[in-house]
Amino acid sequence: MLIKAIFTNSSGILFSRILGFIRDLLTASILGANIYSDIFFVAFKLPNLFRRIFAEGAFTQTFIPAYAKNKKKIQFSSIIFLQFLAFIFLLSLFVTLFASIVTKAIAIGFDKNTVDLAAPLVAINFYYLPLIFIVTFLASLLQYKNHFATTAFSTALLNISLIAALLISQNMHKYEITFFLSYGVLIGGVLQVLVHVIAIKKKNLIKHFSFKKLISHHPSLIKSVKKFYKNFVPAIFGSSTAHISAFLDTWLASFLVSGSISYLYYANRVFQLPLALFAIAVSISLFPMIAKAIKNKDENKAIKLLRKSFWLLFGVLFIASFIGIVFDDKIIMLLFERGAFSSNDTQNTALILTMYLIGLVPFGLAKIFSLWLYSYEKQLTAAKISAKSLGLNIVFSLLLIIPYEAAGLAFASTISGFVLFYLTIKEFGFKLFLDNILSFNKRY
Repeated sequence: MLIKAIFTNSSGILFSRILGFIRDLLTASILGANIYSDIFFVAFKLPNLFRRIFAEGAFTQTFIPAYAKNKKKIQFSSIIFLQFLAFIFLLSLFVTLFASIVTKAIAIGFDKNTVDLAAPLVAINFYYLPLIFIVTFLASLLQYKNHFATTAFSTALLNISLIAALLISQNMHKYEITFFLSYGVLIGGVLQVLVHVIAIKKKNLIKHFSFKKLISHHPSLIKSVKKFYKNFVPAIFGSSTAHISAFLDTWLASFLVSGSISYLYYANRVFQLPLALFAIAVSISLFPMIAKAIKNKDENKAIKLLRKSFWLLFGVLFIASFIGIVFDDKIIMLLFERGAFSSNDTQNTALILTMYLIGLVPFGLAKIFSLWLYSYEKQLTAAKISAKSLGLNIVFSLLLIIPYEAAGLAFASTISGFVLFYLTIKEFGFKLFLDNILSFNKRY
């Protein structure tokens, strides 16, 4: 079951990432690394950050354990869905009304003219967030039923939409192209919602959207909703260290020379491929199984699943890191060096890629061990671990940005990855880790 689920997720992610690299190839060729690519990446950064926190982190990791333990599953899930959706729509309206202020907060180093260029794009792109929340909620229900294929392959629809936008607008002014890309983001989100609705109907889960009996004052239901939110808020920080680090990189890089944000973006895209293909695919597949095992008080089964996943993940991430570091410039050249993307851009991006890849193994392994904490609903503990890692990242970013510029920001993120892994294993238990995960002679 685990291997099949991992294969399904990995296949879907690989297909999506191949399309994603085609998208980035076209973006690099058509837009290059300049002010126009910078403002689009900034505009897409905020909803994309929230997407990763929701889809690969806080919401799913809080919702699934709470859903598994809840006796009133339909009412519980309906309340959470409506409350979240209402909040996100209000947040989207706020961003629309105050787009310039939000843009300045995202990229504080932008001057007024650049902020004015980016603000309309920020407002458009942010409406991807309510769409992707709906996708995430539906995906959580499907994952609980051990259905992973729809979610794994649906991200490809976003990339297909963006590729189409680039091809249609390639001969236009670069600023016009950024608007086509922004509307392409929204179209991709709508398509993702549609395929998930179809899957929900086929799995007979549409009853979760029957709100006739929604109003309930049953004490256990009220208590479970309150507990969900109590766990969700710290889970936002506990599950998103890598993504917040990348966001901080963008924020600080806005003070550097033009193109720095784009170098970080392209390098991080390559870094995210093995992280998504292996670490995220494994964690998505593993989490419902561990959550159910913990719910049934079968800790040995949960540890056995973790041990199998650890060795698989360690092997593939180590190999991916080694290959990426040795062939960093060749990888960037092959993927991006054409059109407006120069050989100098390749060298700058390759160095940043190496700095990111040094932290690939710890970031990936920390992700699967954090599932143990979330299954026991220790979101606050995970948040404290993430806060310490993130704090160190900020310190090293400030120390390294002046002498090493964008490469220093990437290496600061890597340092935080090692700290995150160490603190997560410490909470999991060093003895438990040594005796049950690293031991080759362990039998169950």
